[in-house]
Amino acid sequence: MTSAMNKRAITRRPGKSYRQCISCHPLRDTIDIKLVHEQHSKYRQTLRELGLEVVEAPPDDENPDACFVEDNAVVHGNHALICRMGAMSRRGEVDVIEGVLKEYLKTRRASDPATVEGGDVIHLPDRLISGVSERTNLDGIKQMRDCLGVTVDSIVDPNMMHLKSYVTYLGNDTAIATKRFAGHQALKGLSIIVVPDAEAYAADTLTVNGTVILPYGNPKTERLLRDAGFDTVAIDMSEFEKCGGAITCLSIIL
Repeated sequence: MTSAMNKRAITRRPGKSYRQCISCHPLRDTIDIKLVHEQHSKYRQTLRELGLEVVEAPPDDENPDACFVEDNAVVHGNHALICRMGAMSRRGEVDVIEGVLKEYLKTRRASDPATVEGGDVIHLPDRLISGVSERTNLDGIKQMRDCLGVTVDSIVDPNMMHLKSYVTYLGNDTAIATKRFAGHQALKGLSIIVVPDAEAYAADTLTVNGTVILPYGNPKTERLLRDAGFDTVAIDMSEFEKCGGAITCLSIIL
């Protein structure tokens, strides 16, 4: 998906509180809501500057993790699988996002016993790679494959929340990954940029029309990306990191 020209991004502005967001980050109680909104505004601006139409779903104050729209759906071609999220507290988020996606795509809902979240799914031009994780199970992968009509390879680690925290696809047959999964068989055939251990958070990147968006404050990773021939834009994600979120979490790219 990232190797083609992207046209549109679905986003959702943050709500007013993050006191009940799902996060184990040690600084989760220090989230600055004003800064959250400033950083999300910059994120939307960056997507527009890179050529995307940004479609904003209304904020959801009842579900504090609702701005992490990526987990609500998996998109491939002109189809979207509306996720049955592994975190039960987040299942109320999908109704509005499904309504937005129906304007552009054919949609189908994942059903019990599947659990699946978009944060586990890496989009390559000819296939998907999905984590089997805390949030996505094998039934979820089967329904994803059947709904979207695409090959879905898997990386199994029940101790991870989402695969994209460790691996993202950059385009040009290249991925970026932490050491944890850099040598995994599912990535065979791809060139792998391995992020330094101290900058592991920078493995979650978003490539939009040939430019890689990464979190600010990871100069070694940015240098590796530029040395590999990629243009980069670094944006501050400090408050979303405290929420357990990252660059890809905040949009569904169509």
